[in-house]
Amino acid sequence: MIGKDRLFTTLEKVMADSKADQTEAVFLGSSVGLTRFANSHIHQNVAETNTTVYFRVAMGKKLGVASTTSMSLTDLRRCLRAATDIAKRQVENRHFDQFPGQQDYPEVETFFEKTAKFSPRQRATKLKRIFTKTINNNLDAAGAFSTGEGEVAVLNSNGLRCYQPYTTASGNIVIMGDDSSGYVNFVSHNIDDLDFTALSNTALKKCKKSKNPKEIEPGRYEVILEPAAVANLLEWMNFIAFGSKAFQEETSCLAGRIGEQIMGSNISIFDDALNPAGVPFPFDLEGVAKKGVEFVADGVARGVVYDTISGNKENKQSTGHALMPSESGEGAMPLNVFIKPGDSSLEQMISNVEKGILVTRFHYINGFLDTRKALMTGMTRDGTFLINNGKLSNGIKNLRFTDSMLDVFSNVAEISSESVSIPGWWDAMGCNHVPAMRVSEFNFSGKTDF
Repeated sequence: MIGKDRLFTTLEKVMADSKADQTEAVFLGSSVGLTRFANSHIHQNVAETNTTVYFRVAMGKKLGVASTTSMSLTDLRRCLRAATDIAKRQVENRHFDQFPGQQDYPEVETFFEKTAKFSPRQRATKLKRIFTKTINNNLDAAGAFSTGEGEVAVLNSNGLRCYQPYTTASGNIVIMGDDSSGYVNFVSHNIDDLDFTALSNTALKKCKKSKNPKEIEPGRYEVILEPAAVANLLEWMNFIAFGSKAFQEETSCLAGRIGEQIMGSNISIFDDALNPAGVPFPFDLEGVAKKGVEFVADGVARGVVYDTISGNKENKQSTGHALMPSESGEGAMPLNVFIKPGDSSLEQMISNVEKGILVTRFHYINGFLDTRKALMTGMTRDGTFLINNGKLSNGIKNLRFTDSMLDVFSNVAEISSESVSIPGWWDAMGCNHVPAMRVSEFNFSGKTDF
């Protein structure tokens, strides 16, 4: 960890030499340790310490971006000059006005000393208890478990200064038998939030319950989607539906439908980057304070997230969802997405299904089939079960689904009161915090031999 004071001093010294009209520096640093395991044995421990500095400069309305992984003053100045040279050769971006100005940030707890100092031996101790269970049951455990710390800083020539340290603990556990498997994944800023006994027991039970899977025919079934499955679908929605670029290019299923009922009245989806139940973070990579955004409220389309440039296109303020610096403004994307919970339990939902399927998670989803309909396809994986007369009866072979998420979220009959944080694509700064759902009709379009 370099620290706030040293980072600000170094970057301010370099920015003072800028010949651009406006200058922005974004620092991303991390030190992460990763333990990989298979066959109930650790087979790899790796560690990486990495720093990246992005300089984005404005020459009038022309923007240039360059990056470096070096923190030497010489290399930083060279990088800044490169960004300036790039800006001179760009066409004007008519939607650019200026970099954000100084602002206030909420206090968010993102750094936990125990997580930062969590060692390979401590990760191994956690995993050893899981291995003991799997070996005693003639099963195998595989997966990955990482812990680490990082820091983010954003500075610009308009007086904006922000810094946030963070820690992260995340990973996944797959427990496998000859013809079955069970799965869990996890993420938190705080290692003490993670109950590895409960996590491993869940994966173990799924593996044992799903052995000797039966084959069933594809078709339309009532389904229980566990949180990991819901998060798999939602992660694609974050990308194809809830960001400003998809909305402005009219590929989003929300485009042209704001104020319309597009999902069931029991569905509310929103971004809440300050909620401690998830993986909170106070600002984006332009240094704009995070704001809560409703995508769908009681089934009605409400809006999307914006960065500065995409917001300017619609005369809207940034919502604090900028990603990596770019010349053109690639649009914003939500990272801390929640679905409003209901009042059921997973057990209650299962008991309300006469004949249906429980899905632990999906794999290899393609969300580009028809983004206006949020039409997706993918496979079930690591614990797919038949439900008969309100009880899990046996494991079934994996199925392919093809369905519109607008239809799926319009057919939700029950939602669990308990939600779980599922890692997103950038788990250091966010997650999908979601409940389980009972969907009255879900289309399976194909089957497998495994």
